[in-house]
Amino acid sequence: RAKEIKTKLGTLLQKPDSAIDFIIPYPEKPEKLPKVQKPSPEEALQWRDSLEKLLQNPYGLASFRSFLRSEFSEENAEFWVACEDYKKTKSPVKMAEKAKKIYEEFIQTEAPKEVNIDHFTKAVTMKNLVEPSPTSFDMAQKRIFALMEKDSLPRFVRSEFYQELIK
Repeated sequence: RAKEIKTKLGTLLQKPDSAIDFIIPYPEKPEKLPKVQKPSPEEALQWRDSLEKLLQNPYGLASFRSFLRSEFSEENAEFWVACEDYKKTKSPVKMAEKAKKIYEEFIQTEAPKEVNIDHFTKAVTMKNLVEPSPTSFDMAQKRIFALMEKDSLPRFVRSEFYQELIK
């Protein structure tokens, strides 16, 4: 059983063999604010107290990501969005592919957009990826959500990005 887990984990952790593996699944093009109505100042005011409401609103998410990009910490929101997309995946094959991409892009040491999670969370996440499931990234996603809620959200609320929305 341990050997089977080690083999599966080894397969997941392999370095890419071909250029196709280097294609980043989340294109790095400039964020366009969604073609949705700008929120009312009242709605935007609710985001001060609820990162969840902010992230669930397409305009709010795009505004927050623009702010994070200005602070060079957009990887946290990108990781959160990637995890949300991953959880909606039904096909086990697609789930394994997405899990590998998320791991390589955000979790592994020296990943291009490595998120700041503790060693224990990283170890649990790696263990969960031996057999990918919709909950494989839950612990890491919760840690990043808490980090954004405690650290990034208060700065966003004080930013010009946000102040313009509540006028």
